Amino acid sequence: MKILICISKTPDTTAKIAFADNNTSFATDGVQWIINPYDEWYALVKAIELKEADPSIVLHLANVGGADTEPIIRKALALGGEEAFRVNTDNTDSFFVASQIAHLAKAGNYDLIFTGKETIDYNGASIGAMLSELLDVPFISHAVKLELNNNVATVTREIEGGEEINKLSLPAVISCQKGMAEQRIPNMKGIMGARSKPLHVSEPVEAAAYTSIVSFDLPPAKAGVKLIPADHPEELVRLLNEEAKAI
Repeated sequence: MKILICISKTPDTTAKIAFADNNTSFATDGVQWIINPYDEWYALVKAIELKEADPSIVLHLANVGGADTEPIIRKALALGGEEAFRVNTDNTDSFFVASQIAHLAKAGNYDLIFTGKETIDYNGASIGAMLSELLDVPFISHAVKLELNNNVATVTREIEGGEEINKLSLPAVISCQKGMAEQRIPNMKGIMGARSKPLHVSEPVEAAAYTSIVSFDLPPAKAGVKLIPADHPEELVRLLNEEAKAI
């Protein structure tokens, strides 16, 4: 069995967000970059767990990004990826990115493709569904548990108010979220071994890009906390009604 894990580069969750060029680009100075947590903690680690249960499984990584993504690719290789493929482009349009990964997936003839449920920067949650359509294979989103039995996957996914269990034949695309696996950190052996693992770089294939970023805006600054004396409940009711619009 061959598994392809899609990974992307995102700012660290503690990074200070700012914009440049008249709010048309993200200001990267001083930003620490990480593997998108949903890709790393749940998609990649789940694939590693599957390989630990069945050493014949092959784990490959796919990334669409510039040369600056290679440190996070090496970390993913240190965690347990065996080989990586990077498509050399900075285009962030979802359909364009999905088209590049689909091209890799068709060439590699993968049985399973894992993505995180979304990236923590753009929160688009669209790549998995687009891959499914481009590859003409089933797609399960928001997966929290997966079991394999030969060529059949049993997937538990989160739905509104509960969980849903699906059974499907491979190949398939699955997006992963919290519950699928537990976070790991690479050990020294993995870090040293990642240096020599193959990282193939290719130029993007021709594909449409349907979206572009016009501008960024920061959310409005949060107002300070208002403390209402306990002996003035009528003021609390007024604020909830007139300002918070909660009642």
